[in-house]
Amino acid sequence: MMYMSNTNLLYALALQNAPNIGDITAKKLIAHCGSPEAVLNEKKQNLLKIDGIGTYAIGDLHKDILLQNARKELEFIKKHDIVSHYFMESSYPERLKHCVDGPILLFQKGNVNIKNQPIISIVGARKITTQGIANCEAIVERLAPYNPIIVSGFAYGTDITAQKAALKYNLQTIGCLAHGFNQIYPKVHKKYVADIENHGGFVTDFWSTDEFDRNNFLKRNRIIAGLSEATIVVESAEKGGSLVTADIANSYNREVFAVPGRLTDTQSVGCNNLIKLQRAHLLSKPEDIPYILNWKLESEKKPVQKQLFVELDTDEKLIYNFLKENGKELLDIIALKCNKPTFRVASILLNMELKGVVRPLPGKQFEII
Repeated sequence: MMYMSNTNLLYALALQNAPNIGDITAKKLIAHCGSPEAVLNEKKQNLLKIDGIGTYAIGDLHKDILLQNARKELEFIKKHDIVSHYFMESSYPERLKHCVDGPILLFQKGNVNIKNQPIISIVGARKITTQGIANCEAIVERLAPYNPIIVSGFAYGTDITAQKAALKYNLQTIGCLAHGFNQIYPKVHKKYVADIENHGGFVTDFWSTDEFDRNNFLKRNRIIAGLSEATIVVESAEKGGSLVTADIANSYNREVFAVPGRLTDTQSVGCNNLIKLQRAHLLSKPEDIPYILNWKLESEKKPVQKQLFVELDTDEKLIYNFLKENGKELLDIIALKCNKPTFRVASILLNMELKGVVRPLPGKQFEII
């Protein structure tokens, strides 16, 4: 795994903490200038020439103050053995790279390893019912043979139920925090930290100096949805943070599942509405998830006789070899890794599908046959 140099990390921290500059704007500035250091060293009149960049965004882009704050945070990161992932590095979570508002820096503690494993997020009500607990545990238990990583928010109710179930079945679990690594919320969950760090870990894009705010929970939901290939809503009232996570997952073109409830269940109104409005698959049993996501157990992965004498052109061979090496992948990732425009790759994949060498999967994924 490659890590940023201290200088690059320092400037990335400084840009991340700049007032009035969110992740989308930061990425736009970096794309134009080449690096966070180049952004902070660029003259403001030149930055204003960038499409969509105004005086409000860069008005408080004071390099010296930002670097001073960044140095303090860098000290905290080093002192507490925190790993930092820059959005253009290979160590940065692949699915999160394709989220327009994904953080430019993601901080991590623990033993997270997300390579070549299915990742799902499980979210729901904080005031989870007895039935909700049973449903949540059953989902994790029945998915355990597929060895998925379970992502959640480490909050009361559904979140901690899902993450405890992941530990029970020896699965990796990732807690997405709504604060920096200087604290743990809720405090009563501190007893689970060591186990989770040994079987996964925690991620956040908040600094140790960031104020604890209710809006942080909504902001971190984009990371829960962005890390995962699918989001499962176990329970939700008519309004709630888990419905926000489901909306974000839909905006990222990820799959969403919802567990239905009875008409009289107040904590199922949100789930029932997601299903009614066709914003989520109806989850009638846990096996619906691997069926729709096309997961396969090792015992089910049988070699298939390839069709002989299929002629592939240069672009088709490039994509075929990439899928052969990496397994099923998202259309956007195929385009990124093969250095081709997405619309061009979509056309090539259609031709390859007609030739019988690839097949489309739910969620804009493809694999070779």
